[in-house]
Amino acid sequence: MKRVVVTGTGAITPLGNSTEVFWQNILNGRSGAGPITKFDSGKFKTHFGCEVHDFEATDYMEKKEIKKYDLFTQYAIAASDQAIKDAGLDFKSMTPRQRYEVGVIWASGNGGIGTFEEQLKEFYAGDGTPRFSPYFIPKMIVDIAAGVISIRHQLHGPNYCTVSACASSNTAIINAFDTIRLGKATIMIAGGSEAAITPASIGGFSSAQALSKRNEDPQKASRPFDKDRDGFVIGEGAGALVLEEWTHAVNRGATIHAEIVGGGMAADAYHLTGTPPDGLGAELGMIKALADAGISADKINYVNAHATSTNQGDLSELNAIQEVFSGLPVTISATKSMTGHLLGAAGAVESIICILAVKQNIIPATINTEILDENAPRGLHLLLGQSLKTPVNYALNNTFGFGGHTASSLFKKYEA
Repeated sequence: MKRVVVTGTGAITPLGNSTEVFWQNILNGRSGAGPITKFDSGKFKTHFGCEVHDFEATDYMEKKEIKKYDLFTQYAIAASDQAIKDAGLDFKSMTPRQRYEVGVIWASGNGGIGTFEEQLKEFYAGDGTPRFSPYFIPKMIVDIAAGVISIRHQLHGPNYCTVSACASSNTAIINAFDTIRLGKATIMIAGGSEAAITPASIGGFSSAQALSKRNEDPQKASRPFDKDRDGFVIGEGAGALVLEEWTHAVNRGATIHAEIVGGGMAADAYHLTGTPPDGLGAELGMIKALADAGISADKINYVNAHATSTNQGDLSELNAIQEVFSGLPVTISATKSMTGHLLGAAGAVESIICILAVKQNIIPATINTEILDENAPRGLHLLLGQSLKTPVNYALNNTFGFGGHTASSLFKKYEA
């Protein structure tokens, strides 16, 4: 098996539109939550989310291109462009044969849901005459962001999307990792994007009793593990990684941020939207990631928990973590307390957090958790309130999605 390293990252988030700004705000414990500005949410039960602010699509593409792409694809273009630049890659200087070895696996849970809503709204508001945009289908379909990234850079390697709800981008990263280590590509761009702060999305999640209704205090609404949590805060944005075969990265003198050494996927096989109390699927995913890396649980220093602030989900994950790491001094934090839940993009954004944690030896904290749920297992080291400077050699990233999908990726401090 070939070694795989991370040579580039890019981020469009509610806490900043670059990896550097995003990371500093994470370390400073800032919340990205605020009132919804994308539509009038006055009649909805939830009036807030974690929106991306100050995003300028024209920084990344021509105006004539923008109308071709849903916002989720625009976010994907921006984050992937950042990651490619960070990796020091110039695809234009590569030969076609070299670009045959570069692929894209890009994820989204909802794809162009904003475009879908807009086009149907216009149709039903009219006289029944179909006046759909010729860009409607390519703006809406979930795989289009992967296709656009490959077209943009003329990349001819493996190209597809992964959809496993809120585990989607972690699944994409694991698949990209496998593609390289099996020798099927040299470089892979992997990540996910989401632009689902829309009426249908907010309405649907709200009807499913998944969203927080803490409208009077949005910045404290995402409160993982807290006894007063009442649901997740929806977020949007994108996270991108450049994964690269190790010798290729070394030979071209690339800066290596971390090494990816394992990935595990499993299923709850339990419920459409709920998680089993014992967290079996999550436990199996973590165990598989450790086995894939060939290491024991005592090597892990940090777990970035999926922890969305839902009543059942948080407890299920903590029970799974206790089964895997019982009695071990692993530090756990839930950064969705700051970013909100980026749905299909969450795994990629939180992978960046894990990568920077091992690179800089610092673990970001969970904010807003004031009184731990009395049903949460005791004896786990939940980092609350303030970031912790400590050696971090291995970091595990958990993501879980509706349908029982679980995915855990494992990052290691890079050693030549």
